[in-house]
Amino acid sequence: MSKFAAHDFKGQKALIRVDFNVPLNDKYEITDDNRMRAAVPTIKKILNDGGSVILMSHLGRPKDGPTEKYSLKHLIQHLSELLGGTTVLFANDCIGEQAYLTAGMIRPGEVLLLENLRFYKEEEKGDKVFAEKLSKLGDLWINDAFGTAHRAHASTAIIAEFFPAEKRMFGLLMEGEVASAEKVLHKSEKPFVAIIGGAKVSDKILIIENLLERATDIIIGGGMAYTFMKARGGKIGNSLCEEDRLATALEILQKAKEKNVSIHLPEDSVIADKFDANANTAVAPSDAIPDGWMGLDIGPKAAGIFTEVIKKSKTILWNGPMGVFEMEKFQKGTRAVAVAIAEATESGAFSLVGGGDSVAAVNQFGFADKVSYVSTGGGAMLEYFEGKVLPGIAAVQS
Repeated sequence: MSKFAAHDFKGQKALIRVDFNVPLNDKYEITDDNRMRAAVPTIKKILNDGGSVILMSHLGRPKDGPTEKYSLKHLIQHLSELLGGTTVLFANDCIGEQAYLTAGMIRPGEVLLLENLRFYKEEEKGDKVFAEKLSKLGDLWINDAFGTAHRAHASTAIIAEFFPAEKRMFGLLMEGEVASAEKVLHKSEKPFVAIIGGAKVSDKILIIENLLERATDIIIGGGMAYTFMKARGGKIGNSLCEEDRLATALEILQKAKEKNVSIHLPEDSVIADKFDANANTAVAPSDAIPDGWMGLDIGPKAAGIFTEVIKKSKTILWNGPMGVFEMEKFQKGTRAVAVAIAEATESGAFSLVGGGDSVAAVNQFGFADKVSYVSTGGGAMLEYFEGKVLPGIAAVQS
């Protein structure tokens, strides 16, 4: 049993760092509440034990202190609904008199939401004095914000210094994230395929290099595939290409050969005469795209080959789409990958999907419950798979 699950929170005030950085429209309505939903099991366990919960989070990137647009008060009603009508109190500051008074009065079974941490510049600076002020609000500290685990901010890491080891722990969400990521990176069953997509090679160099030490197969799709195609001497028309990364692409291909890792590039592409949902389309070999045309999705041959590789795998990591899946004409490749991962998972493979666009894709296609784990942290997951130590994880484990 995990540390969190084994702990009895009766009569205790749990100070939880959550990631409630959710998108709001111009009427301050939440347009995607996935991050809030993800924190609910942790909150409910504490309340059911007879404890009380004090939540701290950031929202957006406020530049000039308190702003209506970035106030967490817009989340109170929805949070109460997600918790089945539980009373959610609000402090219009995250430190200071009102926060301390409300935290002092809170009763078992109640929740207190503090105002946006980033209204204070000290939060992102990892200020020790600010972290200590936050620490005084609760009896123990729980980090349940994987989305900000790669930041050494006051509430995500520095605050740990003010709690003894037995009074700092991961929440259920963070435990799941860490266990899934560790399973893929350190305990993967072979064959292990990593599917890396997205626009830029430069964003994914470190993750690919780290995966060359662990994966048996790496599938490369999305805009970044065309940098590899051009590096190998292919003609890519007007497709996306990072000219300054051609040598890097060749180095990656050479390293993969030396380490006996199979790199799979898309044999063919769905091409378009402009970047537009209503563009004219055709299918062409990915290394023979006519001038004036651009690759916006993997083609049917590539989708078939990638599907076979995925279905043979026992461990699957998916980070980044195969094409511009937001446009209907260019979503077949990403959908094919999602279907293959779902089928492999059903046959016993362990699949982890992470990185904003891949998560959006599995949700859009209705596959979120057909994979083993969907990560809530984009940047955090990327840095974890690059082999970096995440401050938010180290702070709990040290």
